[in-house]
Order: sequence, then structure tokens, then C-alpha cells
Amino acid sequence: MTMTQHDFDSRDALTDALAGDILTRLKADIEAKGEAGLAVSGGRTPVALFQALSQADLDWSKVTVTLVDERWVSPDHDDSNEKLVRTHLLQNKAAVARFIPHKTAAESPFEAESELNKALAALPDRLTVSILGMGEDGHTASFFPGADTLAKALDADLHSDCCAVVPKTAPHPRMTLTLQRILRSDWIVLHLTGAGKKPVLENALGDGPVTELPVRSVLKQDQTPVSVYWAE
Repeated sequence: MTMTQHDFDSRDALTDALAGDILTRLKADIEAKGEAGLAVSGGRTPVALFQALSQADLDWSKVTVTLVDERWVSPDHDDSNEKLVRTHLLQNKAAVARFIPHKTAAESPFEAESELNKALAALPDRLTVSILGMGEDGHTASFFPGADTLAKALDADLHSDCCAVVPKTAPHPRMTLTLQRILRSDWIVLHLTGAGKKPVLENALGDGPVTELPVRSVLKQDQTPVSVYWAE
């Protein structure tokens, strides 16, 4: 397991440290490869991080941003991760970054897998950073316990960058990056806030099936370094 954990006394301190660490990696990839790739998650947790990144001095025109997962709602819907990213990250200096959304005109994410796979081919082969969250049910990305397509999304041999998911315990059908695509990152961050996430993380680090707590699929692998950043 290639995991490190960083606990902070405040969410502001976490935001400052994580933004700095992400920017260091993005800058290094731009200098070395001429481009960088960043996959981000939705929810309330990353808003302050997005705002900090948006104001950072970086050649954002050489950064391609995509989502880790997306609810199958219109881009102007309040539950849309695309809306969140456009509102808080793709602003200020980061407004010139290239963005690959997940939502298409297709009626369901199942009908959009082929189209989105083609769009995601524009990402660097290895993402510079993938930022994940975690729910108190142990899901990460849209790897939800009990979802019919969970095994497909977690299949290391699946030749697909994305997978449609219909959670049984959360609203909206979704599209998610597959586990194998997320693991094709140089660095994975698990960005957590709130006291309720700590026992879930500790449980996930213990023994048990991945299907019970799908975040284990990221924590219990030795392919890609993972860092947990947590603050109450």
C-alpha cells in the first residue's frame, strides 16, 4: 500500500497545503511534458480548494481538467459537478484551462460511454493529480456499494476510461472514471473533511471486501501513490 496521511488543525490549513502540493506537481509536469492533467471531484469539500487554485500563477492553458464523476443532470443543475467546477475552479487565472465535461446530450450515461471515452482520450496518458472524495458509506468517485455496475467500474482489465453507474443509495444516474483510469495518475489525493469521515477511513484501511467500502479499491492498491488530506 502506497498511502500517506496528513491531518490538519483547520480546513484553511488543509486548503493551503493541498493547493500548494497540487500546483507543484502541475508545474513540474508542464515543465517536463508541456502539459498536465487534473481530475477533480464535486461536493462541498473542494470548493475552497478550487477557489485557491483558480487564483494561482500557473500556465493554465497547458492544463486539462476533467471530472472524476458526474451526476446525469443538466450542466446548470445545482447537483451538477460541472457547474461546481465552472463556478469555482475555471475562473480567474484558471479560466483558460481546457475542460472535458462528462455530461453529454445522451439521455442516459449508458448511452454516452463511447462518446465520453473518445473525449477523454484528449487527457494526458497519465493524469498529474486525481482528487477524490469519500462518502460516509465508503464510496469514492461513483463507486457505490451495491451498484449494479460496480464490478465493471472496478475491473482493472476494463479497456474503458468511464463507466455508467446507477447508485441504489444516492440520487441521479452517474458517469464515473473507471478505477483503472484513476490509477493512471501520478498522484491520487483523498480530500476529506469532517469528523464523520475519520472512522470510515480507519475501517476502510482494515480488512474487508472492496464491495463493502469501495474506497478500498484506491487505498489498498500498490500501483499509484495515495495521500489522504483530512481536517475536521
